[in-house]
Amino acid sequence: MNAPVFSTMGCRLNAYETEAMKELASAAGLSDAVVVNTCAVTAEAVRKARQDIRKLRRAHPDARLIVTGCAAQTEPETFAQMPEVDAVIGNTEKMQGATWQSLAADFIGETEALQVDDIMSVTETAGHLIDGFGTRSRAYVQVQNGCDHRCTFCIIPYGRGNSRSVPAGVVVDQIKRLVDKGYNEVVLTGVDLTSWGADLPATPKLGDLVMRILRLVPDLPRLRISSIDSIEVDENLMMAIATEPRLMPHLHLSLQHGDDMILKRMKRRHLRDDAIRFAEEAHKLRPDMTFGADIIAGFPTETEAMFQNSLALVTECDLTWLHVFPYSARPGTPAARMPAVDGTVIKQRAARLREVGATQVQRHLQSQTNRQHHVLMESPTMGRTEQFCPVEVATPQVEGSIVTLTITDHSTDALLA
Repeated sequence: MNAPVFSTMGCRLNAYETEAMKELASAAGLSDAVVVNTCAVTAEAVRKARQDIRKLRRAHPDARLIVTGCAAQTEPETFAQMPEVDAVIGNTEKMQGATWQSLAADFIGETEALQVDDIMSVTETAGHLIDGFGTRSRAYVQVQNGCDHRCTFCIIPYGRGNSRSVPAGVVVDQIKRLVDKGYNEVVLTGVDLTSWGADLPATPKLGDLVMRILRLVPDLPRLRISSIDSIEVDENLMMAIATEPRLMPHLHLSLQHGDDMILKRMKRRHLRDDAIRFAEEAHKLRPDMTFGADIIAGFPTETEAMFQNSLALVTECDLTWLHVFPYSARPGTPAARMPAVDGTVIKQRAARLREVGATQVQRHLQSQTNRQHHVLMESPTMGRTEQFCPVEVATPQVEGSIVTLTITDHSTDALLA
């Protein structure tokens, strides 16, 4: 009897949930199985999922192959019809112990082979939280799932459902356990993190959760928050940025574009000036703040002038770590019906954005020489600064420790200490 093989695609939250599924599958006694946790963010992601499923079937011809994740939720029949696949389970079902108990049975009947319910009917986050996912130095805690927004390019709400939050008390208790286990850094994750609390009594905000964690878990050295929607940032989160040194000075912004017309066609909730204003305010409150950002190149109807606005936004917001996405039409979304930009142009624009991003990284690296940083060691020779910048360390350090180092130089993509 062999332990299940898990394959994860897509976002950090998927990786978190794979760790939770491993625990559920183990508790149920599942064996001789392959579990593929898919992503649906682009049509290319779905194509890759199908490709990986075929490869995994060839590598494990006698195992039962189970497909789950966002692509399984949004296109269950696509995967159910693949001869390589034995079972398809939805995003809600994958976090339930009963699902894994049924899958652990020797026979998967027709009723069990497709378990995908209406994700929009789900009103609570999965209660199955794991104590620590990631390296021994950093743990990720899911505090929110789903999204209430309907951006025209995005299929994710149909894979994840509407926004729902983990209560603050549950989050605090989990982080206390993580600190007791020796974790020096915790990262709060979610699909639409800044919507946290909207479905809870008294509708608290993300800033309330951050302040509560820092107040009630005084032994936690470092807290990070993952991708946020800057237009939804609340006063308490800005206060935490200004006053809480344990909140790390790195924010990843879901900006998507730098042109107002494209932002409206994307159905985003902010305009160009809103992004610039937020970045300026955050920098004033925390001068050592760095930003990452998601930017899409070649969204339908994007002209060269519109694209230039995205290029300019990189320096106007002083963005350092770019995640550049060449636009890929996602069937079933409104954007897929809009006039498309030529594929070659999309690739060229994405490359130009990455070039600007690389220049920004070099600027940041150069600015850190001869400075001291408190570096969280992810391995004996590699760590991260407070701004999440990678640091290569000449003298091996204890993995998981926070060490004070002086930056002596930099390579093309990391600081040297």
